[in-house]
Amino acid sequence: MLKRSVLTTALAAVYAAASPLPAFAADDQALAQMRDEIRQMKQEYEARIRALEARLQAAETQTAATQAAPAPSPATATTTASTAGGASAFNPEVSLILGGTYANLSQDPTQFRIQGFVPGGDEIGPGKRGFNLGESELTLRANVDPRFAGQLTFSLAPDNTASVEEAFFETKALSSGINLRGGRFLSSIGYLNNQHAHVWDFVDAPLAYQAFLGGQFKPDGLQLKWLAPTERFIELGMEAGSGAAFPGSDRNKNGIGSTALFAHVGDDIGESASWRAGLSYLRTGASDRTYEDIDRSGTGVTNAISGHANTWIVDGVYKWAPNGNATYTNFKLQGEYFHRKENGTLTYDTLAQSFGTAAGAYASAQSGWYVQGVYQFRPAWRTGLRYDRLNAGTPDIGLVSSGSLSAADFQRLASYKPARTSIMFDYSPSEFSRFRLQFARDRSRPEVTDRQVFLQYIMSLGAHGAHNF
Repeated sequence: MLKRSVLTTALAAVYAAASPLPAFAADDQALAQMRDEIRQMKQEYEARIRALEARLQAAETQTAATQAAPAPSPATATTTASTAGGASAFNPEVSLILGGTYANLSQDPTQFRIQGFVPGGDEIGPGKRGFNLGESELTLRANVDPRFAGQLTFSLAPDNTASVEEAFFETKALSSGINLRGGRFLSSIGYLNNQHAHVWDFVDAPLAYQAFLGGQFKPDGLQLKWLAPTERFIELGMEAGSGAAFPGSDRNKNGIGSTALFAHVGDDIGESASWRAGLSYLRTGASDRTYEDIDRSGTGVTNAISGHANTWIVDGVYKWAPNGNATYTNFKLQGEYFHRKENGTLTYDTLAQSFGTAAGAYASAQSGWYVQGVYQFRPAWRTGLRYDRLNAGTPDIGLVSSGSLSAADFQRLASYKPARTSIMFDYSPSEFSRFRLQFARDRSRPEVTDRQVFLQYIMSLGAHGAHNF
């Protein structure tokens, strides 16, 4: 509230500035005239002050009355909004991502495998040769009410099938930095997992994501996050899911099938750089998760694994831009390390296609990592380099150690260290369009080297939220 004393002090300053006059500036009559003018100014200012005080008092009275009035009930608010908006009251944000690729592959993609790793998931390998529809997405998002929001994302695959990428609700008004999400969502383990494919810096997912998560881990369940009220970014979270997603399987049982824990921390380094690091843990269970293999006679067999998989992920990202302005030039360095232990039972030839069905203990310890750097050297131009490396280890197969079968009956599980090197260039005429050229030398299987060339386009239509750090 304006204080009369403050204004009086200001007015006194005006007097002080106007009073001292040199003796030669004017005679007594001129001084008297100036004093009259100053007196009139004082009277005018005092009148204005009284008017402002009256207006301010009236405004404060009206604000107090508004705060004291009872808030409308949710039912009343909903009814009012529906009446005002009619059929258009529900107006979700709509986002459409159009993506496509052209692939030139030196090896037959139908023979692709990551040697030493049990295959799983639908997002494995380089895809088909020639022109293909990429992973296009349609997203609908809107607020449900003041407390909840919802999102649905459809994924359109190159084989003309549609699937639900995400379908979840999340809270908006929980206190103390807590947020709850429920439904199907991209898990927050690791760094790249919760990012949609059109945000990636390369055409395909790193080999570690393909081998350990089947592309991306998308649980059906609940996620609880806590953001610490500190200057440094600190985020803790946990997830509980059905466990049907790879490396788990649908076990037709009550309870929790998968559990995930994650922690992320980050901060700025001066004005031009920032970083984020994370640690994640994922535990899933499988029951008769089948995969195709080849035995020593060259016959194709169907094997199955039952048991538990415990996966640890360490991730880190560093970003640099001059004075924090990434418009002209910037650099991003990121990497992730995976380590997984599996224990359970391996069933050989479940369909009795070769030597007959047999089962024994199974255990494995496998690891993998990737590191990549992307440099934007002009406002619309970027280049990037990525290196992938996996270590399949040597699995402990009870049927082999007991002499019932030989290691040659499990050719896909033979020890190997897959590797791949990729380089890309992309051009973005605007933030809504991107064209990318990528070359890769893939050594996922020991007998061949797949030289890959990709051309990709990504178009974004409609509402599109900010990307994660």
